[in-house]
Amino acid sequence: MTVEALPSPVRAGFPADFVWGAATAAYQIEGAATLDGRTPSIWDTFSHTPGKVRNGDTGDIAADHYHRYREDVALMSELGLGAYRFSLSWPRVRPGGRGPANRAGLDFYDRLVDELLAGGVTPVATLYHWDLPQELEDRGGWTDRDTAYRFAEYAAIAAAALGDRVPTWTTLNEPWCSAFLGYGNGVHAPGRTDPAAALTAHHHLLLAHGLGTAALRSALPAGAQVSLTLNLAAVRPLSTDPGDLDAARRIDGLANRIFLDPVFHGHYPADVLADTAQLTDWSFVRDGDLAEISRPIDSLGINYYTPTVVAADDPAAPAPRQDGHAGELSPWPADRGVRFLPAEGSRTAMGWPVDADGLYELLTRLRDDLPGLPLLVTENGAAYEDYTDPSGAVHDPERVAYLHGHLSAVRRAVADGAPVRGYFLWSLLDNFEWAYGYSKRFGIVHVDFASQRRTPKDSARWYAEVIRTGDLPH
Repeated sequence: MTVEALPSPVRAGFPADFVWGAATAAYQIEGAATLDGRTPSIWDTFSHTPGKVRNGDTGDIAADHYHRYREDVALMSELGLGAYRFSLSWPRVRPGGRGPANRAGLDFYDRLVDELLAGGVTPVATLYHWDLPQELEDRGGWTDRDTAYRFAEYAAIAAAALGDRVPTWTTLNEPWCSAFLGYGNGVHAPGRTDPAAALTAHHHLLLAHGLGTAALRSALPAGAQVSLTLNLAAVRPLSTDPGDLDAARRIDGLANRIFLDPVFHGHYPADVLADTAQLTDWSFVRDGDLAEISRPIDSLGINYYTPTVVAADDPAAPAPRQDGHAGELSPWPADRGVRFLPAEGSRTAMGWPVDADGLYELLTRLRDDLPGLPLLVTENGAAYEDYTDPSGAVHDPERVAYLHGHLSAVRRAVADGAPVRGYFLWSLLDNFEWAYGYSKRFGIVHVDFASQRRTPKDSARWYAEVIRTGDLPH
């Protein structure tokens, strides 16, 4: 799969060459946590720490994709997926995060990529979906500048092994979560709770993206595509009151511009630096870092699930933080004086309001702010309380409605000039949903974790029809 900046002919509202895919992540589905030389990641450590993950669940087995990948690829082919976005496990490819590559780990991805290509599915690789080798965390993790250089070495190893068959590479998935949930409020691995450390980690993650981009360019064949995936927020003020507008400015800075400005414009937003000055002097930013971070990329991935509504704090009407992120502490550095409120609409099993307009808002904002840059929706989907009925079927009409609404928003954005080149549904399989363990199901394929039996849900059949026709069934 390649993405081009040129307009494409339209079929039923989508470009004729629109890429229809699904996405997963290594720790969430692979299992085989200790096999073939893989060493622990921060999520192995975190999930094995009592009280960190619901029900004490771990990713030790997960969906056992490591052993069942052929069955899973056959499902992808049956559904007609054009592409599959998966992540490589850093501690499987380079145990400990340093030293030589692990041939047995690379062999798994060799087999997976070959199986995908044989099944007519284009592989799309993500290098980092949160599974930092524990040994690197022991040295400081993403608060240690050296981790960014180790990431670039890992990127070069992966590209040299798979770049002849994988045409599109993403450096990082959702660095906001890695930094602010992992180091800010501690609900994700490694579980630290230090807002200054979160900002340091954020910068080193972006530095890793820049260094990794350079490493990929050096190792990949001409024409290969390099991307970055961000979970940008559709931030809305509760009202036009100046206090609410300023709250929206602050959170937009911490959710969006703190990534977009350095990656695409080579600087950090002045207002974000001012807002966070009481936490850090940003001395971790060194000469040359922003030039490295702003290396050109070929496309931008957008992950979207729900909008963010904010208002100025009101001591007379205190409200719990409702930003979609669990934890007693806020993941947002320097957010004092900001209230997070729920958007209107029905809710998913995560408690997230369903609002497809937020996806349209993001895609058209990026159309205007980054003209000509190809966009990919790299994650979008919903968790619901799915179950297998007595006939063995899984009916999930709420998920179908969610997907219909959000794909309609994508189609509307395309019609309005947003250069969206593809859509990757989250997720192909029910999986280990991070701190929620196995209590939340995002997949369009139901997984019985006791038997590992796969059952396509109604949403899988619906999505297959979307792929087949390029239209949205009612």
